[in-house]
Amino acid sequence: MTRWWPLPAVALLAALPALLTPYTSDLVVQVFVLAVFALSLELLVGMTGLVSLGHAAFYGIGAYVAVLASPAAGAGNLLVLLGASVGAAALYALFVGTFSLRTRGVYFIMVTLAFSQMAYFVFHDTGLAGGSDGLFLARPPTLGPLDAGNRRQFYYLALAALAITYALLALLRRSRFGHALAGIRVNEQRMRAAGFATTLYKLAAFVIAGALAGLAGCLLALKDGAVNPELLSWHESGAVLLMIILGGVGHLRGAVIGALAFVLLKELYSTPAVVGDFLAGHWPLTLGLTIIAFVALLPRGLIGLFERRPR
Repeated sequence: MTRWWPLPAVALLAALPALLTPYTSDLVVQVFVLAVFALSLELLVGMTGLVSLGHAAFYGIGAYVAVLASPAAGAGNLLVLLGASVGAAALYALFVGTFSLRTRGVYFIMVTLAFSQMAYFVFHDTGLAGGSDGLFLARPPTLGPLDAGNRRQFYYLALAALAITYALLALLRRSRFGHALAGIRVNEQRMRAAGFATTLYKLAAFVIAGALAGLAGCLLALKDGAVNPELLSWHESGAVLLMIILGGVGHLRGAVIGALAFVLLKELYSTPAVVGDFLAGHWPLTLGLTIIAFVALLPRGLIGLFERRPR
């Protein structure tokens, strides 16, 4: 029964806009975008056992390409922008994965971080894309009657992206490819001895994860109408890693729950009317302490609250 829970969840979310204010609608869309981002990293960390600290590079590249590929005047084609963002992020993931997958453990973490910082400084320190000021989207793209500038229509676009991403990863998890990734996570040496080309499997997972992160970046650029180099910083990579840890590593539902919890906690702790001016001014510290407490008390993540425990 739990296998089909996403269907009523999507139906409920589809009916939600009628009850939301513009502020809460934007907040829910932010959760959708970050959930896609978190799911892309879950493919690496939870399904393949590859902990990356440079995943924000693909997120930021997807966002920048969405703006750079938009026409200076008039509305661009939504499908073209989505394809360009996903394709560019996938190509950079292929480049990074080709070199970083030669390493393991902490060395893999540091190499992915190095490639991410390299991309960050390309956008931050050069005039390629506005430097430290970033870029602005001239006009939201369209696709027939669909207008990304319409708040309600973009809500359904982001919800569809999240549903498709979740369904894709759920199918991958149950496929031969997903079972191979699970075997690599548990014992790569044994999988290699069984005749699996483990490096190719990991590279494929790395590229798919990068492409999905690019999709999330494109949605963010269309939502905010602006991009800046901080989207590629290691802070963003650390934040999305915290989301899947907070929700529960190894579960697709955990990535979505972690993104939701992260956004709500951040919004709560940065609101002076709720926590006061002092705590609101130091919300990263309060958020960090809260996440530490969650991890200490719930080692399996928030998903552990919804799972049955053996007697």
